[in-house]
Amino acid sequence: MTVLDAQQLVDKLGHDLRAFMNERSISQPLLVGIRTGGVWVAEQLKAMLEIKDELGVLDITFYRDDFSRAGIQPTVKPSHLPLNVTDRDIILIDDVLYTGRTVRAALNEIFDYGRPASVSLAILVERNGRELPIQADIVGVTLTLDARQHVQLSGPEPIVLEILD
Repeated sequence: MTVLDAQQLVDKLGHDLRAFMNERSISQPLLVGIRTGGVWVAEQLKAMLEIKDELGVLDITFYRDDFSRAGIQPTVKPSHLPLNVTDRDIILIDDVLYTGRTVRAALNEIFDYGRPASVSLAILVERNGRELPIQADIVGVTLTLDARQHVQLSGPEPIVLEILD
């Protein structure tokens, strides 16, 4: 097991996100976290960037492409987008980008709420294993892991990031 400095990665992500927003002239983004780890990261970024709008929260359980095959009884919490997404610049935030399927599900859900002007993706940890052509705009750290390893985030206070074998 390896423990990474999650706070340092969140700080880097916030710094890079601020630069990205300045470069793209995004002055009032709607931050949207994917439950659960993405929400924890989004809450810290919201405070760091001093964004006034309420945080959006997505639970993508019913949008997953493996939902009917999973054979599990998921605990589903409601999604909440506090503002109209139409013509808004959305920053979608998640903890780990692995296959791309979670992000695909989140995009489907966002578009059920309306048509944003743009959607950018900020990820705390990007790892190898992509199955869909989805990439992050802002990344805290990129890791190359073998198939038996996985990333585990726990939190929310403090956020702890571990690589497990």
